[in-house]
Amino acid sequence: MEGSAGLLSSVFVQVLWSYSSGDRQANQPLPRPCMQHHNKTQRPSEPTPEASTAPPGLSVEEWERMLKAIHWGGPERQVTSASRSTSPGHSTFTIQDLKQSYSVGEELHATIFAKDFTGQPKRYGGDFFQAKVYSDKLKASVFGEVLDHQNGTYSARFILPWAGQASVAVRLIHSSEAVQALKQHRSTDSNRIYFYGFFVGKDSHGARVQETLVCNIKWAGVVLSPTTQKNCCCEYQDARTGLTWQCRQPKALPCDALMSHSMGGYVNRMTPLEKVLMNSQHVNRWLQGDSRIITIITSNVTIEARNQCKPGLPTPIPAGFYLSNVWTSFVCATRHFQINDTAECLKNKHIYIVGDSTSRQWYDYLVRTMPTLKPMNLHSVYQVGPLMAVDVQNNVDLHWRSHGLPLRCLKAPIVSLQYISNIIDGIVGGPHTVFVFDMWAHFTNFPLSYFAHRVSLVRRAVVALLRRAPETKVIIKTANTGYKDIFGSDWLSMQLDRILREAFRDVRVYILDVWQMTACHYNTENIHPAPVIIKNEIDILLSFMCPE
Repeated sequence: MEGSAGLLSSVFVQVLWSYSSGDRQANQPLPRPCMQHHNKTQRPSEPTPEASTAPPGLSVEEWERMLKAIHWGGPERQVTSASRSTSPGHSTFTIQDLKQSYSVGEELHATIFAKDFTGQPKRYGGDFFQAKVYSDKLKASVFGEVLDHQNGTYSARFILPWAGQASVAVRLIHSSEAVQALKQHRSTDSNRIYFYGFFVGKDSHGARVQETLVCNIKWAGVVLSPTTQKNCCCEYQDARTGLTWQCRQPKALPCDALMSHSMGGYVNRMTPLEKVLMNSQHVNRWLQGDSRIITIITSNVTIEARNQCKPGLPTPIPAGFYLSNVWTSFVCATRHFQINDTAECLKNKHIYIVGDSTSRQWYDYLVRTMPTLKPMNLHSVYQVGPLMAVDVQNNVDLHWRSHGLPLRCLKAPIVSLQYISNIIDGIVGGPHTVFVFDMWAHFTNFPLSYFAHRVSLVRRAVVALLRRAPETKVIIKTANTGYKDIFGSDWLSMQLDRILREAFRDVRVYILDVWQMTACHYNTENIHPAPVIIKNEIDILLSFMCPE
């Protein structure tokens, strides 16, 4: 055991950079940009309005760290022809110095060569590649680290964690030119997703009136609608957070007649060139490359995590691997729970889950698989909540509700939409309390400064909760892959994920990384991951709740 732990340390600690949270030395260097790239040669980021001042709730230093964490290289000028964009059909990859066999725990390296649609090598970086080593036969896969050399070539590095045969796969999620378009629309086109507010009341004659009007966040750079009205809008400021929601002003009703909220619609303002860069021939395409088989032999080493699960642990790359559809974590010593184990872990727990529909999958999974956990009918809108299930036998109450505005959902009472920070402020906390949250999927089209401000409010609330009840377990579910369009690209999600991680780097919370779990699995990617993935996510969640 001591030998295997020693090799694991040499394999992972010395080589991998990682996300940081908790237990960080004051003089520890900042983490390099996360997930796919850390740039070999950094060019200054293009100036943006977001970089000028720190959002409320963040210091200048914190905002600069976030901007550094999300820095992304790319073309220095606007590309005017799709033929000059990165072509998944022409780009390729090759395994470096392939050996006859490898031992479990060894590294494998590959080089990716980006080319445009004319077959010419690219001379700059910024492409969004993902890579994995996998085995269909073994239902095994592991996420690879991709490094951008900013010259059209990329390095992919893998750990080989199982015995057997394997292959390398690389896909182009977005070309650097498409990323450039995503950046542009995020900064200048935030109202491409809009919402409806439903106003209900009576007119001067006593007749019932309903008006449906466009709504959105109030934030610099987000235009609600062009109008010539002097008083165009109703504003709704939350007393605790100071966040403001706004709607067009009704013609016949007062502003306080706002009763319900729903998704409005999407406005596609992409140029013809951008539409080509974001079409199915350019996005999320596997590269043709080195098809040689990798042979991995057994050794006297078991590659697994030895740390007990506790808050503040970093997330390495890889964070774990699949074998026979079961995820083994490298973050900490997770367990695989059967029904009886799950019941014992949940016993005497108050579990609050707040976020979007991907966190609601966790609530649904537990209710579906635990016979003693019975859902209560709270007569709420399923997409919004609140939802609640109780297990009287084991003294368990499980809750889920969506985060506050903005939320893309069916029509629901607007009072049901509560900001995460306000929910946390209402929790007593303690050794029997578990609070889980996620926030990313409904924020992809808004300015980064807005998201960073929202995150700062949640961080403040979490810090206060842990101060008054330090034994409370706070778990952050990260973003998962699945979006591939202008309204919710994985690249946009990844940038938000980096900001969230950076904000909580010094707070004693658990980071449950599902990005790698969804990116490397063989299932077709979906914003709502397949049940086999959810089962593995739940095992990690329960391991955080019950480490032994």
